[in-house]
Amino acid sequence: MKRHILMILGTMFLMTVYVAAQDHDRDRDRDHDRGRDKHEYVPKHGPARDRDDHHDDRRSGDRDFRDHEGHPNAPHVDRDARHDRWVGHERDRDDDRRYHVDHPWEHGRFRDVGRRHVWVLAGGRPDRFWFNGYNFTVAEYDRRYCNDWYWDRDRVVIYDDADHAGWYLAFNARLGTYVHVTFLGR
Repeated sequence: MKRHILMILGTMFLMTVYVAAQDHDRDRDRDHDRGRDKHEYVPKHGPARDRDDHHDDRRSGDRDFRDHEGHPNAPHVDRDARHDRWVGHERDRDDDRRYHVDHPWEHGRFRDVGRRHVWVLAGGRPDRFWFNGYNFTVAEYDRRYCNDWYWDRDRVVIYDDADHAGWYLAFNARLGTYVHVTFLGR
């Protein structure tokens, strides 16, 4: 009788360990999700460095980003058969004070950038959000462009911002929009 009770308790313990291990694997996959929803699009690369002199005097805040019917009024990526066009990024100036950082990469550089790294947001708000233990903040000027982000479940891809030292671009795969972010470390 005592032996049967020990066998039942041992079996229950092993089942509990098995279930806990499955939950742990699910959370790990949630934080760094390489699978994509078939309706989501992830650009092949971030925007190229802007070297043209085609800037106008309007600031991004005075601009309507809807370049086509149905496109969002926020910085976004137009998907094209030949290349991706980062709408809104061509208007950022190298000397734009909104994106000036006194100490670029003060908390280190974030290395897992590009389309191979699709991250699932795990919480936060624009002033501080995180995934997989990495913390970021959205540029104060760009916060109005991420009001419709789901901070606990949207998939994002981080790209280097070649035009602004210390900044990255967080691309939301569900919406096709992006904002400037800085890395706050782990």
